[in-house]
Amino acid sequence: MTALLSVDNISKRFRGLLAVDKLSFEVPQGQIFAVIGPNGAGKTTLFNMIAGVFAPNSGGITFAGERIDGLSPDKICRRGIGRTFQIVRPFPALTVEDNVIVGALLHCQGVDDARVHALDVLRRLDLYDKRTQRASGLTLPDRKRLEVARALATDPKLLLLDEVMAGLRPTETDRMVSILQELNRDTGLTILLIEHVMRAVMALAAQILVLHHGAAIAEGAPEQVVRDPAVIHSYLGAEDI
Repeated sequence: MTALLSVDNISKRFRGLLAVDKLSFEVPQGQIFAVIGPNGAGKTTLFNMIAGVFAPNSGGITFAGERIDGLSPDKICRRGIGRTFQIVRPFPALTVEDNVIVGALLHCQGVDDARVHALDVLRRLDLYDKRTQRASGLTLPDRKRLEVARALATDPKLLLLDEVMAGLRPTETDRMVSILQELNRDTGLTILLIEHVMRAVMALAAQILVLHHGAAIAEGAPEQVVRDPAVIHSYLGAEDI
């Protein structure tokens, strides 16, 4: 499979802290790829470099055949990378629909076209019936799905999901998993996700990368990775497999 995203030997240092250490991996087009690891492993720093918040101190990032490391977040978003954040912060005074229209305006020619696109996204995220509600009144599961909807409205080729299932009950997690599986299957959307909920990771990911202290300690198919002794010792624990 052709790599949509290639991360080549990138490192990121914050003064004395080496947050990401000579990390390399590829995400094939159309795949769901998961990054896991303990808190402080460098996962969100990795996302911030892919999305343009930080530039790597060394190494390079290639997306759709072009180098993107060092570009600003808005330019990277326009090239086709959408992202969510761990702490969801919709525009609270706007309706669900208007929150998604804001993202849709990135590529749509006007508000009417953006509204059509936003409503399609809301149907996919099972939020259409709540489109007229203010975002401030949503439950946590609905806010999580709105966060995905806002990123999806930018029409990405690659969607970065940062712990979108954190805090959800098992039934709510299963609902999100089903939505993401349908998006991947029906649209071919490539998804790179950070997640601690192994129930979701095992259901979604074709490949898993495990980070510890900013470095990769394992990469491969889910069944292989969760049995790796280094992963069990540093992250999963024997009771989780």
